Amino acid sequence: DSGLRFHYVAAGERGKPLMLLLHGFPEFWYSWRHQLREFKSEYRVVALDLRGYGETDAPSHKENYKLDFLITDIKDILESLGYNKCVLIGHDWGGMIAWLVAICYPEMVTKLIVVNFPHPSVFTEYILRHPSQLIKSGYYFFFQMPWFPEFMFTVNDFKVLKSLFTSQATGIGRKGCRLTAEDIEAYLYVFSQPGALTGPINHYRNIFSCLPLQHHEVIMPTLLLWGERDAFMEVEMAEITRIYVKNHFRLTILSEASHWLQQDQPDIVNKLIWTFLKEETTRKR
Repeated sequence: DSGLRFHYVAAGERGKPLMLLLHGFPEFWYSWRHQLREFKSEYRVVALDLRGYGETDAPSHKENYKLDFLITDIKDILESLGYNKCVLIGHDWGGMIAWLVAICYPEMVTKLIVVNFPHPSVFTEYILRHPSQLIKSGYYFFFQMPWFPEFMFTVNDFKVLKSLFTSQATGIGRKGCRLTAEDIEAYLYVFSQPGALTGPINHYRNIFSCLPLQHHEVIMPTLLLWGERDAFMEVEMAEITRIYVKNHFRLTILSEASHWLQQDQPDIVNKLIWTFLKEETTRKR
């Protein structure tokens, strides 16, 4: 309904059950490359470029990135792909969107899998009570400024972008699958296009548009995967998330893993997802 053109990469035959993958910031469909290969045997796996990212259309106004629009995008995409339900997987900001889709359109999500992002209500409540998380999320506030955040990302040949994935503080850990030179090049190519950072940062410029939530409950089976060495999200939020899931809830915390979990530990992540997908789960009474 938005009239926007969305770009996605798909693997697996049409007609198989849909698995829809929502990336985080600053990423694009490519962050799911390991999962596209892994799950195509049993699913139609679709990795999206979210509104404003990569080859998807990027409306110019900040107001076009309100959370309500981002949630509706997922509903519209599902329908235009010819499906009425899916396994929904989101990482980081894509995890936030996945939680909200599951809350607003529960009939569309058979199983929910979120990587390194707590239930949105946990996030908003926790950040107010824990200054340490407020500091880690300081970039949310920095991103409220016009144009300057985009500029900071481009300085020194995109040094900030590179260091997010490779530095000791925030990058993939020693025991993880490091990004190759080609992987880094793919990220640099996407985000060095004219205006390519404004859409992604506009997502954050609207974070307060529908928080706190009116509705909280998640009613489908849910898997939360968490890299314990996440530089941006405190692991305590993962356990608290349990309160809001009124169904089977599984939490797995990987001790040596970073924020970029599905790229950091793809084999383990894929195995955990398979186990969860094959479980027969019954709703809590």
